[in-house]
Parts: sequence; structure tokens; C-alpha cells
Amino acid sequence: MDWLVAIAEFLVNEILSVPAFLIGIITAVGLVALRKSTGQVVGGAMKATLGFLLIGAGATLVVASLDPLGALIQSAAGAQGVIPTNEAIAGIAQAEYGAQVAWLMILGFAVSLLLARFTPLSYVFLTGHHILFMATLITIVLASADYTGPLVVILGGALLGILMVSLPAFAHPWTRRITGDDSIAIGHFGTAGYIAAGATGRLVGKSSKSTEDMKLPESLRFLRDSMVATALSMVLMYVVVSLLALARVGQEEAFDAFGGASDIGNFLMLGVTQGLQFGVAVAVILFGVRTILGELVPAFQGIAAKVVPGAIPALDAPIVFPYAQNAVLVGFLSSFVGGLLGLAVLSVWLNPAFGLALILPGLVPHFFTGGAAGVYGNATGGRRGAVAGGFVNGLLITFLPALLLQVLGTFGTANTTFGDTDFGWFGILIGYGAKLGSVGGVVVIAVIGLLILGGAILMQKKLVETGWDPAAGRERPAGGEEETAAGATGTAGAYPKIAPPAGAPAPPPPPE
Repeated sequence: MDWLVAIAEFLVNEILSVPAFLIGIITAVGLVALRKSTGQVVGGAMKATLGFLLIGAGATLVVASLDPLGALIQSAAGAQGVIPTNEAIAGIAQAEYGAQVAWLMILGFAVSLLLARFTPLSYVFLTGHHILFMATLITIVLASADYTGPLVVILGGALLGILMVSLPAFAHPWTRRITGDDSIAIGHFGTAGYIAAGATGRLVGKSSKSTEDMKLPESLRFLRDSMVATALSMVLMYVVVSLLALARVGQEEAFDAFGGASDIGNFLMLGVTQGLQFGVAVAVILFGVRTILGELVPAFQGIAAKVVPGAIPALDAPIVFPYAQNAVLVGFLSSFVGGLLGLAVLSVWLNPAFGLALILPGLVPHFFTGGAAGVYGNATGGRRGAVAGGFVNGLLITFLPALLLQVLGTFGTANTTFGDTDFGWFGILIGYGAKLGSVGGVVVIAVIGLLILGGAILMQKKLVETGWDPAAGRERPAGGEEETAAGATGTAGAYPKIAPPAGAPAPPPPPE
């Protein structure tokens, strides 16, 4: 019977505990359930496995490019400096918690489908990479509190499923204000920033005209390429921090960040190179994530369509970009300004007083979450709403990650962290709850999850289903010609209909 034990140990230790193989198997199972051909099943499983290995390779590059920057920031400011990048921290965590993250992600999706089927929250969260990132955050927080593997997966899966149906409901009155109907919802873990932007827009922009009446330069649109934006932001960051370190500690100590440099020109160009390498690293991780999700998400979508008929697809933040493209750039720029102001507050006050890390503003999180916040702010408050909403978002994605680092255990010193608002507030809540122990902590975390679910159901019944408009009496802005997700062009003054991804659950007809 020893051979049976050996086979079981091999399957558990060498296959089911290896995240890349586990993701490949789950993808194969999903494709088989969809009755795909043998070639499609094998090819899909292989691509998902390779995608996970790409994430690990990109994480190695991220660590290599961030280490010198951490040393430079320490020399320049005397404090830890962190650049929030979801892909980077998720990639780094895979080496230690990959299997738990995979199981938690799968269980969370199953829980979300059950909740969507049997509660009023009929949203199917289809932003696969954010499911992966939130699963990683929950795993890190609970595992850092010394919870056992099975408890992390079961408790974390329940929490993830609750978030996936609850957060789209909380944001839906503002999302519907943008889209004009219930065809789509927002499925992105920057929801707190978007709600804050919409609420802020209502406060400050009652008589403000829409951003879509403005003409913005085409020269700024290159920032929509995430690889370009990431590399540019990191090059600028490296050059600025290198100069500050050079001025503060002198050549000898500053040059040590790169293992020694021959002269100042060489020192600065090494920084430029490291910034570009970070852009390459994030591009590798993104390609890995997209490769996985290109196979895994269609399987999830097909299952969801059968389990939750008439569900509303909850999609990634850029789904709102075509509704107000000028607001995207306005929100991005004001979010970045908010990030700079938040960094100044951390540097002058919160770091010296409380030891919080310095959160450096990156172009990518500020573009995607700030851009979406600008659209939400514009929907309720026009230009002033877009500016103020983006600014508030920038402050949130600066202060929340700084506080989140306190509950990430050893990952709190990784020179990167999760960037979007929902990772921040939710991670902080369950992180401090988990510190109450394996019994008290589980009770507190379970109560947090139930409160979020109950609040979302109340929001759905009282505000969403009754048609509450967060900017009642204000005309919805007339945009110019917009590109829809399907590539069609809308007419001036009309909001384009965004086609959900192929295979997504069919949306219900708009309410009468």
C-alpha cells in the first residue's frame, strides 16, 4: 500500500500544491464543462499554466528593480518608500502563498455565484485579475495572522465572494448615472474611490458644465498604454530620488544603491535603466495575468451564465471611460496631484509621527482609478466634480496603502503594495480583526463580512431597485463621438452602449 501513499503524496505535494499546475487543472475542468474540444482543453490548460509561470518570472524582475529604489529612498528621506503596484505584490506573494491564493480565488468565485443566484445582488464580477489580486490580499493578511491554510481558504473565499457581489451594488446608483441603464455594473476594487468621487462631485459641482464640453490635447493620450505609463513614471521616480539621495548623503553612499557607479552620469543612467526594467517586469506580469484569464475567465463566464440567469456583468474600470473621455484625463491628473499632496503629508507629518511608509504616486494606479473617479465625479458634478473626485481618489490611494502595510506581515517591507481603495480599507479591517486571535478574530471578520453583505442588500433594495439618482435634477452631460468597447461609434449627445465581453451573462432589459 506504500505505492498508494506515494501517489497521493505526489499528487498533493507536486501538483495540487503548485499554483501553476493547479490553475491549469482548474482551467481544463472549466473548459471540459463547457464541452470544448480536446485540443482546446489541452491548449487552454497549457496557456494558463505558462501564464502563471510568467507571473513568477515578472515578480523576480520587479524585486530586482525595486531593491535599488528602496535603498535610494532610504538615503534620500530616511524612511521606507513604497510604490503601490497590484501586479507586483501579487506576483511576489505567489512564491509563498500561490496554492492558497488559487483555491481561495476558485472558492470565492463559487460563493459569489451562489450569492448572485439566491440574493438580490445579481452581479457577476468578471474582472478576473482583480479577483486574483483580492484573493492574494486576503491570503496575505490572514496567513500573516498565523491562520491555518484551510481556514484561510474557507474564510477568505467567503469574504471574496461577498465583496464580488456587494461592491458593485454599493456603486450601482452612480454607475447607472453614467451609463443610463442597468446593462453593466462596475467590477473593480477601486469602488470606494468611485463612490467618494461621485459623492464629492454632487457636493461641489451643482452648476458646473461637463468635462465633455472641453477640448483636451491628444498629446496626453499616450499615457493610456499601461507599459509606457509604468516605465515613464518609474524612470521619473528613479531620477528624482537619485538626485535627492545624491544631494543628501553624497556620492559614495548613493552610488552603493546600484552596487557602485563610476560617475554621476553613470549613476543617473543606471536609475533610468532600472525604471525601464520595472516597466518590462510589470508588462511580463500583466501578460502572464492576461494569458491565465484569457482561458480561465471564459470558463467562469459560461458557468455563471447557467447559474445566474439575467445577471448584470460587473466589469473592469475602463468600461466607463468611453462615457466621458475628457473626464478620464482630468480625473487622472487631479488624482496624481492628490497623490503628491498625500506624499507631502506623509513626509512632513505621518512618517515622523507614526512611522508610516512614504507612498509614491505611480502613473498606472492614478490613471486607471483616477480616470474612472473623474468619470464618476463628472456624472454628478461636471468639471468641478471630475477635478474634486479625482483629487479625493488620489488622497485615498495614498493614505490607505500606507495604513495597509501595517497588517501585511513580512510583505509590509516589500517596497510595493496593493494600490486601489478597496484593497486598503478592507485589508485594514480584516487585518486588525485577525489580530484578535484564531477564535475572536474569525468572529470579528465574519461579522465584517456579514455587515458588508447586509449593507449591500439594503442598498440594492432601498436605492438601486427604487431608481435613486445621486444627481437628480442635473442633466446628464452630452459627450462627443465616443469609442464603445465593441468598437462602434456613438452619436453626439448620446451615451454609447457598452457591449460586455464575449460569453458574459446577458444583461437584463433596462427598467420600464
